[in-house]
Amino acid sequence: MVLASVGKTVQLQKKTENIRNICILAHVDHGKTTLADCLISSNGIISSRLAGKLRYLDSRADEQIRGITMKSSAISLHFEKGDQEYLINLIDSPGHVDFSSEVSTAVRLCDGCIIVVDAVEGVCPQTQAVLRQAWLENIRPVLVINKIDRLIVELKFSPQEAYSHLKNILEQVNAVTGALFTSKVLEERAEKETETQIISDSVPGDQVYDWSAGLEDTDDSHLYFSPDQGNVVFASAIDGWGFGIEPFAKLYSQKIGIKPAVLLKTLWGDYYLNTKAKKIMKGDQSKGKKPLFVQLVLDNIWSLYEAVMKRDKDKIDKIITSLELKIGAREARHVDPRVHLNAICSQWLPISEAVLSMVCNKLPSPLDITAERVEKLMCVGARTFDSLPPETQDLKNAFMKCSSEETAPVIVFVSKMFAVDSKALPHNKPRPLTQEEIAQRRELARQRHAEKLAAIQSQELPEKALCGNAPETTGKTGETKGDEQQLTSQIEVMTLKTVKQEADTKESFIAFARVFSGVVRKGQKIFVLGPKYDPSESLHKLPLGCSAEDDLPSVPYMACCILENLYLLMGRELKDLEEVPSGNVLGIGGLHEFVLKSATLSTSPACPPFTPLNFEATPIVRVAIEPKHPSEMPQLVRGMKLLNQADPCVQVLIQETGEHVLVTAGEVHLQRCLDDLKERFAKIQISVSEPIIPFRETITRPPKVDMVNEEIGKQQKVAVIHQTKEDQNKIPEGVQVDSDGLITISTPNKYATLSVRAMPLPEEATRLLEENSDLIRTMDQFNASLNEDKKTHEINQKTLDKIQEFKQKMEQNLQGRKWRNAVDQIWSFGPRKCGPNILLHRFEGYKKSVWQCLDKTTKEVSKYRDFDNSIVSGFQLATLSGPMCEEPLMGVCFIVEKWDISKVEEIMSTKRQHSEECDATEWKQDEDEATCLSRSHITECSSEDKEFKGSSQGSPKSSEKSSKRKGEALLADCYGPFSGQLIATMKEACRYALQAKPQRLMAAMYTCEIMATAEVLGRVYAVLSKREGRVLQEEMKEGTDMFIIKAVLPVAESFGFADEIRKRTSGLASPQLVFSHWEIIPSDPFWVPTTEEEYLHFGEKADSENQARKYMNAVRKRKGLYVDEKIVEHAEKQRTLSRNK
Repeated sequence: MVLASVGKTVQLQKKTENIRNICILAHVDHGKTTLADCLISSNGIISSRLAGKLRYLDSRADEQIRGITMKSSAISLHFEKGDQEYLINLIDSPGHVDFSSEVSTAVRLCDGCIIVVDAVEGVCPQTQAVLRQAWLENIRPVLVINKIDRLIVELKFSPQEAYSHLKNILEQVNAVTGALFTSKVLEERAEKETETQIISDSVPGDQVYDWSAGLEDTDDSHLYFSPDQGNVVFASAIDGWGFGIEPFAKLYSQKIGIKPAVLLKTLWGDYYLNTKAKKIMKGDQSKGKKPLFVQLVLDNIWSLYEAVMKRDKDKIDKIITSLELKIGAREARHVDPRVHLNAICSQWLPISEAVLSMVCNKLPSPLDITAERVEKLMCVGARTFDSLPPETQDLKNAFMKCSSEETAPVIVFVSKMFAVDSKALPHNKPRPLTQEEIAQRRELARQRHAEKLAAIQSQELPEKALCGNAPETTGKTGETKGDEQQLTSQIEVMTLKTVKQEADTKESFIAFARVFSGVVRKGQKIFVLGPKYDPSESLHKLPLGCSAEDDLPSVPYMACCILENLYLLMGRELKDLEEVPSGNVLGIGGLHEFVLKSATLSTSPACPPFTPLNFEATPIVRVAIEPKHPSEMPQLVRGMKLLNQADPCVQVLIQETGEHVLVTAGEVHLQRCLDDLKERFAKIQISVSEPIIPFRETITRPPKVDMVNEEIGKQQKVAVIHQTKEDQNKIPEGVQVDSDGLITISTPNKYATLSVRAMPLPEEATRLLEENSDLIRTMDQFNASLNEDKKTHEINQKTLDKIQEFKQKMEQNLQGRKWRNAVDQIWSFGPRKCGPNILLHRFEGYKKSVWQCLDKTTKEVSKYRDFDNSIVSGFQLATLSGPMCEEPLMGVCFIVEKWDISKVEEIMSTKRQHSEECDATEWKQDEDEATCLSRSHITECSSEDKEFKGSSQGSPKSSEKSSKRKGEALLADCYGPFSGQLIATMKEACRYALQAKPQRLMAAMYTCEIMATAEVLGRVYAVLSKREGRVLQEEMKEGTDMFIIKAVLPVAESFGFADEIRKRTSGLASPQLVFSHWEIIPSDPFWVPTTEEEYLHFGEKADSENQARKYMNAVRKRKGLYVDEKIVEHAEKQRTLSRNK
């Protein structure tokens, strides 16, 4: 046990090759924090007896109550291996899906990770998610199979069964890694293919196609987990033991007389020991023999557990003496056999030794950072490494060297900001006094006491002398003086107390960061680079070789700040540091005004901002918040700002209605955010609305059967209850509707006419648009820069290929007579120009499309040029809020079939001629006035005139804009500017086109994975069916009595779902909810019965539950829109509960 001092840690921080930055990743409840406790206890920070019970890195009260980790926290550990000393910066991360953003912040700062898997539950959804996150960040994993004691104690497996079960778990983990590796190889192959195609097109001759996928040539052996490679540890963290197969190989090589290298290769696998020949043979199962791993390793552990659990004292003593262990009398006499077991196992096979030695051997140091990872970190968005400025590319060497030299540029990445109580900061903590200080204080106290006595005695003497003359007056004045002194002293004490309280209650923000290059020093001045900072645009504005110390011109997304404090993160404690060399994880104080959630810090302005963190969970649960007392609104606003900074995943919005909205990843996350807001950041009572559930609006093809599965059109219509009338009432006069849903509408001033039709997009096309929203945003930015004739950085070939591929996929998904040439006619995407709806143009004389970036066409000149943006804006507004309940649209295509602006052209031409004539007369008058001026004035005017002419000739853009403005001014009338009228008309046309088709609501869906035992399976199904859930599959986990149920559940029905399942199953089943997709609710929200069969089935009012209408009305009520529902029926009739007697 080593209790490392801060001084020792500071020394180790300078040896970069001996630093390991690692995080522990796993599914919820697989034992990450317990494992972290065991590793911390090896450093003497906590007692080994408390390891697993204390959960040292879960420092929040709600983490301790719930028993799950909610935030990632770091600690620095010291480990000695042979003559080498290592510094291990360990980060414990949450496993709950709601807090997967914390995993992303931890993974970015690390070079390696420990994947923990429960031996009973095996690979779970979050295990796959964390393996994927580690893969995306290019960090190397090692595996710990934890809770092996459960196989012995709970499942009562034999060693042979346990071996085959462990083998299955390893295969599952390797299958996940293999899938990630295969996808990467195939991607690289696809890239190579496009390159070779370009070359082969230019080279004539026969081309031979290579059918191999490239997987045969690539070496992937180092990726997989295998005990013989030394990257797997079998453990039971709660019992304090863990082992790799190396120590057993060394131990048995001496006993059996077989080389350790041979044993290392054969201890895991289908090998058995032939005791007569003292040889290791292959094929244990075919010959019915025990595998080596079972015979030499598992049998021993099983016999130890059996002896301790059955309290077989003789056998225990024999084991202890043969292993040469020392067990305390207290542990041996303890009532709980697990305490005795822990004492034996933690000495025989200490888990910290096994895990930390594996970390030091198998995980890379900061020096071993790969070039691929550096390039990935430095390239934001669609940029490639080669397109970065040369100064920026030179920084790659600084990354690779990870040097702590004075000349090396400082590069630091802040992955998150976390709030700490000001009392916990080192400079605010009360420190123990030294002997000298105690003696000084004692002396001071004595002096004060002596002075007080002397003052009292000196007052008493003159009082006695003057007591005969004026006893009353002096007494009174003395009293008043005394009272005044008391009052002032009380006021001082009160003010001091309030100041102290303010200081105590204040939250301080600390940046969770890592140094990638250079040395960070306390008080150093450094650049803070925001996520949108672009060195290629900013470097030419700054002088060469400038630093943060210089006075520099302001550059967008770049600020300068001073690093006030540097901290060593020690779990619940912080230690002050003066400087931190590269390759270390640290906390930085004083950045709260400069960094919101994450940022890049550097002394070089050439440094690009790091790629943004990729979060697995999308925030979807929204609630509106308001203070109980309206006067406390400023505290709430301030509190929400602090919460937004302290949580990497939360979003804080103020809606158009003025509501303050909190968007979180799930129910547990929401609860934590609300607790933080009440108790830490705002410190006020708040009232929280019901969750705001997101919906989408769409249209479908007209249904072929009605609500009672009769073919539409063939049944006898008895009565149509106002349906056709209602449909006609929806659409006002002046709007023409064709039988196939084409809407024709004119602007209020009748200058322009639009014909718009709405069509549902195929599901595949909608999904494709959703997946490629970032690519569509890139296309839009590039098209905008082309239209404005800006000189932007060239879009790289890789992105162009992606756009081309996206276009081809769209063409594949939009096939058939209706969609002929549709992809080339795409005018815009919406809402926000990157959503899952499209706008097509099918009128003559217009050729603009979103694929400008592929053919590099500049903006076209046509009669529609001045007003086409108004149509697009109208479409954006229409897709942002649909007619049903003002929710965004999804999967809808609007086609502009006709756009007639011939009247506008006539009016524009006549008014232009008139304005030109006016201009000419004005010009003549100006000339006459100019001749009257003196010569000196003429010369001045002429020089100015030259300048003016030059400027007007040099900027055709400005003249173009002014002509556009003139056109706008000419067309403005009592209905407002013409462009505004077009926007409003287009919006209305889209809404009416939508209402002419069968409308449907789309609900957000969660995928839900539930692990449950057979006896509670029925109850799980009952809860799912009650909440509109749909079971997709159910499978039994091999070797256990657990079932895995995969289902989909609407987000609207998910609130309280986890609690209900736990209650109904007595805690035996717990669900994991992850946002998956949007799904159409099949029922029509506006449906009323129209046929005889529907009457018979649903009754006259059809007041049975219509799910879509229920959701629609709930959203309309919340938004304050009109809700068509009868509150009172049969008001004149008296209804009595009791029967008339």
